[in-house]
Amino acid sequence: MKDITKNEMLFVLSIFKSPEIEYNANSIAKHIKISSMGALKIAKRLEKEGILTSKRLGKAVFYKLNFNNDYVKQYTDFLLKRESEQADPYLKRWINEIKKIKNADASILFGSIIKKKKEAKDIDVLLIINRKKFFKLKEEIEEINLINVKKIHPIYQTEKDLKENIKKRDKPILNAIKGIVIFGEDKLINLFEK
Repeated sequence: MKDITKNEMLFVLSIFKSPEIEYNANSIAKHIKISSMGALKIAKRLEKEGILTSKRLGKAVFYKLNFNNDYVKQYTDFLLKRESEQADPYLKRWINEIKKIKNADASILFGSIIKKKKEAKDIDVLLIINRKKFFKLKEEIEEINLINVKKIHPIYQTEKDLKENIKKRDKPILNAIKGIVIFGEDKLINLFEK
């Protein structure tokens, strides 16, 4: 594996975070703002390495992550962690705050905080939960909200809820999963591969 470029990272994470979309080289090029030829080169290289699989429909070739390959799970996990580590310093402050949460299985930072940063009014977080830990988690969020000026606005989802809402193409959930994964990368990868 050669060094992973920013465009390759965006390519893979866009496919991962958009399970409702079937991307071809042209559509992903528009999404990540690169040339169609650049996207095609990335796709061919990632397919050659076994990271992507392709499916031809007419003249178009659509790409998916090859989760039958354990390496792809580790690769995606690495890219999700890298995205979080390379986040803007203001976002890192909130990422570190949310990492303190112990009673959720996974968390994704999303919403206005990603684009507006300091101008955001609240901190939107999708939390993947186990029902047994729900009340402890709510207490944790309340404690965090007591000591911060901006309040965490959580969306709670069990694994089952998340799967169903993705299947139903629920817009708030589809927008939320496009955010920055803070922890629980393996849990999300296992959910999204199915």
